[in-house]
Amino acid sequence: MDGSLFRLKVLPFLGYFVVLMALAILGDFALHQFDLVWVGRYLGIPGTLLIPLSLIYSLRKRKIIRSGNPRLLLRMHEIFTWLGTLMILVHAGVHFNAILPWLALIAMLINVISGMTGRYLLDRSRRHLTGMHEKYSMRGLSKIEAEKELFWDAVTFDLMEKWRSVHFPISFAFAVLAVGHIVSIFLFWGWK
Repeated sequence: MDGSLFRLKVLPFLGYFVVLMALAILGDFALHQFDLVWVGRYLGIPGTLLIPLSLIYSLRKRKIIRSGNPRLLLRMHEIFTWLGTLMILVHAGVHFNAILPWLALIAMLINVISGMTGRYLLDRSRRHLTGMHEKYSMRGLSKIEAEKELFWDAVTFDLMEKWRSVHFPISFAFAVLAVGHIVSIFLFWGWK
């Protein structure tokens, strides 16, 4: 179990997510410490703008737009989404004012976890399983023996591979909730 898929691939993924959450908590804490809570209130705007900008990769992937380097656009997608999420998390802070923003925040976090699953776990997990199969066959194990050795890794991989069927609906739910939150801000803003 020393070179297990969970330890090599899942734990670093969880660490990356924990860093995102820790930075959001530290950012919110710093804004409160320096009496700059108003800055957090407005971080939602650039954070929200970064997320739709990150969708250029999805448009390119689906051939809706034809220009742009897919690898560069994927990297931009990851960075913009991560930074946008961080800004929105700091924006949300620990303020419990209404249910709609919290639903949007929860949908966003689930969407980020889903996206990170696809990016960080699936590709690396596929390579890990392939490498372990090659390692076992070089050691003389039959295909059946190798599959027995990799059973739990294969189960983990199969579960992670199902992320594609939920990522889009989660993205759509997040978008609807975020737009609802933004519309409610404009409706109830003190425009005096």
